[in-house]
Amino acid sequence: MKEFTFKINGAEYKCAVEEIEAGKTNVTVNGKVYTVETEAPADPAPKPVAKPAPAPAPKPAAAPAAPKAEAPKPAAAPAAGVQVKSPLPGSVIKVLVSEGQAVKRGDTLLTLESMKMENAIMAEADGTVKQIAVTPGQNVMQDDLLIVLG
Repeated sequence: MKEFTFKINGAEYKCAVEEIEAGKTNVTVNGKVYTVETEAPADPAPKPVAKPAPAPAPKPAAAPAAPKAEAPKPAAAPAAGVQVKSPLPGSVIKVLVSEGQAVKRGDTLLTLESMKMENAIMAEADGTVKQIAVTPGQNVMQDDLLIVLG
């Protein structure tokens, strides 16, 4: 049921319209019920059904295509030492250290963005940066190798 309030020539009318059944509906106006006959709307023209396009004929075998892009080079085997791994998936924003640099436990090595938050990845031990396995802008998954300390 839908309810409406109408103002006609300054007079207010509260109306309720029940669902239409078999061309008749009950309309309540200011508490008085009226049965109203309605004409069923004309059926709209049926919509044409699109036929599927025929499948294209298979192309003749061609010479093998040249590789489109060079495949990423596999990362070098991690150097021996303390491996700093990503605690969560994200994107490397900044690498703040360089290979050969001495770091202390708690120093920030890089910044990782995850879920629109920047996370400081810190050295887990004193040491020297032996290997940096990521670059700024690179996406990493949880437990991916970031840096190796020796």
